[in-house]
Amino acid sequence: MKKIISGASFGVAALALLLSSCDATRQMSKKDKGVAVGAAGGAVIGGIIGNNVGKKGNTALGALLGAVVGGLAGGIIGNKMDKQAEKIKSEIPGAKVERVGEGIRVTFDEANPDGSKAGVYFATNKYDITANSKLALDKMIKIFNEYPDTDLLVEGHTDDVGKDDYNLGLSQRRAEAVANYLRNTGIASERLITKWYGEAQPVTDNTSADSKALNRRVEFVITANAKMKQEAKVEAEAKQ
Repeated sequence: MKKIISGASFGVAALALLLSSCDATRQMSKKDKGVAVGAAGGAVIGGIIGNNVGKKGNTALGALLGAVVGGLAGGIIGNKMDKQAEKIKSEIPGAKVERVGEGIRVTFDEANPDGSKAGVYFATNKYDITANSKLALDKMIKIFNEYPDTDLLVEGHTDDVGKDDYNLGLSQRRAEAVANYLRNTGIASERLITKWYGEAQPVTDNTSADSKALNRRVEFVITANAKMKQEAKVEAEAKQ
């Protein structure tokens, strides 16, 4: 992965250098240059990482990079996603927000003041939405409603307790429980996609009760829906 990321970074850096030296771009505003670098940078990253991740299954990273539009339209989408990412980061305790390509990945890695985990986690062999999970989900729902032109991928995971087949089904029930909670609180069904991976994608080892608890989780991927993509393309065409 280090080689992949460094390759992408090199591509973006080279692009930035090209833009800064080109006569046609010397007259561009800083904002316009940023959009151009960000948009093409997303395409570079999508091309480099997507080829590697996409072959291994539709992980969160693969889903994000698979949704890349690229070009000026991609930069417009990226700017909108930046605002949503900042909102999630500032308003949801424990949220770890990553901007990848033109989308957002949301995981959780902090504890509440009482020591409980902040985020969407589950008890062993359970898929019930806990009170702590509802706190995080209710805050996310408000933001999802403020940004309606996005699709939401809900991914379910487990620890390594139990057989592989059972854990795959358990992770499905967790993802669907969260998706149903979102639907029941006003998120449109057409925005929601669920995927599940059992114990195949741990965020840490399964050697202790604490580490197992971190693996019993649901994560989120936010990407532009068809409406946002179309509007971005129209806006990009108007600027050309």
